[in-house]
Amino acid sequence: MPCVVGRSVARKEGRRKLSGQARYVDDLSLPGLVHGVTIRSAVPRGRLRDIRFGGDIPWDEFTVVTAADIPAENSVASILADQPFLVESEIRHAEEPVLLLAHPDRDMLEKARRAVELDVEPLPAVLSMDASGDVIQSYQIEKGDVDAAWEQAHLIVEGEYRTGAQEHLYIEPNGVLAVAAPQEGVTVWGSMQCPYYVHKALVRLFGLPDDKVCVIQCETGGGFGGKEDYPSIIAGHAALLAWKSGRPVKMVYDRAEDMAATTKRHPSRTRHRTAITGDGKLLAMEIDFSIDGGAYATLSPVVLSRGTIHAAGPYNCLNVRIRSRAMATNTPPNGAFRGFGAPQSLFAIERQMDRVARAAGLSPEEFRRRNFLAEGDATATGQVIREKLDLGGLMDRAFQLSDYHARRERFARQNRESSVKRGIGFACFMHGAGFTGSGERTLASVAGVEATSAGRVRVLAASAEIGQGANTVLAQIAAEALGIDYDLVDVAPPDTAAVPNSGPTVASRTTMVVGKLIESAAIGLKKTLMAAGLLGEVYSTRQFRAACRDYVALYGPLRSFSQYQAPPDIRWDDERFRGDAYGAFAWAVYVAQVAVDMVTYETRVEDFVAVQEVGRVVNPVLAAGQIEGGVAQAIGWALYENVVWRDGRMANARMTDYLVPTAADTPPIRVVFVENGYPHGPSGAKGIGELPMDGPAPAIAGAIENALGIAVDRLPILPETLEQALG
Repeated sequence: MPCVVGRSVARKEGRRKLSGQARYVDDLSLPGLVHGVTIRSAVPRGRLRDIRFGGDIPWDEFTVVTAADIPAENSVASILADQPFLVESEIRHAEEPVLLLAHPDRDMLEKARRAVELDVEPLPAVLSMDASGDVIQSYQIEKGDVDAAWEQAHLIVEGEYRTGAQEHLYIEPNGVLAVAAPQEGVTVWGSMQCPYYVHKALVRLFGLPDDKVCVIQCETGGGFGGKEDYPSIIAGHAALLAWKSGRPVKMVYDRAEDMAATTKRHPSRTRHRTAITGDGKLLAMEIDFSIDGGAYATLSPVVLSRGTIHAAGPYNCLNVRIRSRAMATNTPPNGAFRGFGAPQSLFAIERQMDRVARAAGLSPEEFRRRNFLAEGDATATGQVIREKLDLGGLMDRAFQLSDYHARRERFARQNRESSVKRGIGFACFMHGAGFTGSGERTLASVAGVEATSAGRVRVLAASAEIGQGANTVLAQIAAEALGIDYDLVDVAPPDTAAVPNSGPTVASRTTMVVGKLIESAAIGLKKTLMAAGLLGEVYSTRQFRAACRDYVALYGPLRSFSQYQAPPDIRWDDERFRGDAYGAFAWAVYVAQVAVDMVTYETRVEDFVAVQEVGRVVNPVLAAGQIEGGVAQAIGWALYENVVWRDGRMANARMTDYLVPTAADTPPIRVVFVENGYPHGPSGAKGIGELPMDGPAPAIAGAIENALGIAVDRLPILPETLEQALG
């Protein structure tokens, strides 16, 4: 039988994308199409008094939609129902949607957009989480007796760490095409990660039964979490315009609108208080973790949850208290972004570990080695590590590949006389795969496979290909389970009318969770053929195809579905925030080498080593690509990407002003996988996509500290930040 998992097979959609045959939403058109735009608030908080339509505009040619035109519920279906599709009276953030316009002529539409005047009574606004007293969500983790531990401490070290917002900057901006009518229902095509999230939002917006709403994911040019919840808003807007106009409506944001109006990575503030014993062991951790949620909850509760659970890092400490909160402000809502919460809190714990090590007179690596989690230890939530875990071995491998100790010594000598100072730093971390705690149980995801009369197999799942290789990996898993050639497996496009709800494409869950469902469904399909006497225990691809043809001819459609069942040892208490937070963690140690120019204060990452244990690697090239892309994105967050706020608005919502690393700014990234199969993942695989966002920033900060001898406690680390710190 063919062996598919573990091989770097060709991407399923690769030829279409390379040849230009792939169709994105802006490639689509329908007869009678009109274009839609959004009129947004310019103030961060206020009361809408009136809307005036001025200028030399033939307004009778336009479709105009306000909150009064919404057929059912004016709230975006999310964790909380606090965010309206369109403002009724109260404005809570700049760029908040107030009304919608549609017209066949895009030039006329832009002219009309500028001619709409919003009469708004400004109100006092809260523009930072430090000034906010409005808590969206809070959590608390308690392990051991933190209060008693302080009296036993040999040393207590405190620190505060901050991280800034980050723009997703996916290649393709948000866009949708919608048709809608009371009798026929609503159909939307769009660039998105989570078709069933959009489906749920449209059902509530229009008050329609589920089968009257259809959501189809188009080819999608990147997401990173930014197309998890926001597509529900733009889909609702396009569908409202289509509903009122009776014509197909396309809405595609330009880059400036996408950057200004959509969600960002949550800014964060983390305060640490750490107690250690005389022999350098962690005795107690008290952590206060806050994030800026913006004006509405969106996905802040799950971002906060993940950040809270990861806040203590991969370290064994018997006494831990973590308090966390998401604060409401009058800035555009923040949302999920690769790693969602974990990069913020892991940056803080890694910087704190370096600070504690220095105070204890230990090297950063020796202090960590004394405190790493190991098999049998419990995390901050009380989750017992049941796998073979060797963080010290991962660290040794990363140090060997990066020549860490020799370079550290060499740079110390060279920096005395050089105007370019070099340093090397590292970070140790983990990332939980799948939804937190009971999340996967609540989702109860379903995925399946079907065999056609031609003897081919189709994967049936709502998991979206957004550039990460989901189609390829799911096809590999199905082919491996069925024992057939990879080329015989196709992946059905995510369409809520045609595929089951396998859950959102988020949280590093596609391979581990949905892949396991596909594997189980494929095994079920194979058993069906065997039970029908059409397939033996040992067979060739040709015999499998013949069996499928015969089954369909005799009995009709051949499909097999699988629904999520939690592993038997996973227990989570939502009320106490205790227990098994994730089915599995991936573990990693990253090493960064930097050079700091002492004339310009610019920092450049010169070399990077990423060593990680992610279970079985399904596709080595795609897996390495995930690590390389995540590292590059995290370098941007650490060094370049600075969202500038002015009166609650993003002042640098242009790619000329918002800097991201180019290929010239990205160092050689050496990626190493250590495989340790997870028994509840397909062929032993875990999640991987978000892990590489977590480690680079603290490793880079540690390297800068090594080069310059100054504490680096906030992101981004801009030239002016270093100039100020150095006086």
